[in-house]
Amino acid sequence: MGKPAVVYVCADCGAETLKWQGQCPQCSRWNTLEQRTVNRRPGAGAPAAAASAEPLADLATGELPRLETGMGELDRVLGGGLIPGSVTLLGGEPGIGKSTLLLQLADHAARSTPTLYLSAEESAAQIGARARRLGLAAAGMRVVADTDLEAALARVREENVRLIIVDSIQAVQLASVGTAAGAVTQLRECTAQLVRFAKSTGTSIVIVGHVTKDGAIAGPRVLEHLVDTVLYFESDASSRFRNVRATKNRFGSVGELAFFHMNEQGLREVRNPSAIFLARAAQPAPGSVVAVTRDGRRPLLVELQGLVDRMRFGSPRRVAQGLDAQRVAMLLAVMNRHAGLNLQEHDVFVNLVGGLEVSETACDLPVALALASSLANKSIAQDVVAFGEIGLTGELRPVAFGEERLREAAKQGFTTAIVPKDNAPRASIDGLRVHALTRVDDALKLALG
Repeated sequence: MGKPAVVYVCADCGAETLKWQGQCPQCSRWNTLEQRTVNRRPGAGAPAAAASAEPLADLATGELPRLETGMGELDRVLGGGLIPGSVTLLGGEPGIGKSTLLLQLADHAARSTPTLYLSAEESAAQIGARARRLGLAAAGMRVVADTDLEAALARVREENVRLIIVDSIQAVQLASVGTAAGAVTQLRECTAQLVRFAKSTGTSIVIVGHVTKDGAIAGPRVLEHLVDTVLYFESDASSRFRNVRATKNRFGSVGELAFFHMNEQGLREVRNPSAIFLARAAQPAPGSVVAVTRDGRRPLLVELQGLVDRMRFGSPRRVAQGLDAQRVAMLLAVMNRHAGLNLQEHDVFVNLVGGLEVSETACDLPVALALASSLANKSIAQDVVAFGEIGLTGELRPVAFGEERLREAAKQGFTTAIVPKDNAPRASIDGLRVHALTRVDDALKLALG
């Protein structure tokens, strides 16, 4: 073993430097460098045996089997299930349901695959109490309450486990690293050890990660680069609904969204999420319109509400919940210039019901319709849906997957749609009348009569 050396590691980004300084040279954070002692490796000896090269044509044939989680929503976010040898990182706020979700996943997987649940934060008795409450009792699942990662991996080798749940990565540690659990060096080395183990044995691993107050997974960002899939557990503070979003996925599409409902029996998947966002009043109200947005590969119908109120004092307020406030301000200027709606002396509020956040431009037209409806105090018919992008010159521009959005609206019982001309369907859709327009002022006249 070489002579020990002293390095300074940033607690935020994991960057290393040979001397202490007040500011991290990589992320520019102040007072985040911590002293670490590392053992230098001796000089290189005989070269290691090189891995054999395989033709890509042989590797590209066939399809890897996937391990189903027992929840169709979660399987869709993962791209069809867990790939053998993959490492998945799940992050979320405390108490949101990460351990509950993974215990349900492990219970289903253990019926066909040897599974180990490594709990570094709770005792085995506590895990058993939660399993009884959820009605879970798979015989093929093993529970270990330990913080020693090396000992847990040794047990995995002995019992030929094919799925490992690590709850959580901030609580496990390697004795060879020599730092406390949760330190940057421990997080990086523990994750790297799990990745090497997964790739060499073909074992699927799911890791729970804590999040910071900003909502990002705690620890260096290298954790997200090491793993194959990164999932975030999200929820509105006042809602019983949870959603899981994929921000990185080497085996599927990014941006997929799964919806769950939390109750006493655990998490239950929501197969028709549009019903969450369409709990509208019995009578139509001014400022309300249904938009057809898209999250991942699935179209969603969501109620969009707009409120226009005369400014009382100071400068007018522009508040957008679930939408980009800068884009709402731009739409107000377009409506003033090309539709004759002057809102310079009004406070404007826009809200997507249900706590959903949308970044695509398909909500431009629904925003304009909702604000015009609130200003005129005229309600839009409840069987009307709308989507489309609005340009700076007042034209309606098409958005992607227009026909899929229209078919989803027809399936939910809507009979009228206001869309850009280029989003008109090639063939008529049963039960849906489509108005394909080119200008925003024409859309406002049609919707408000």
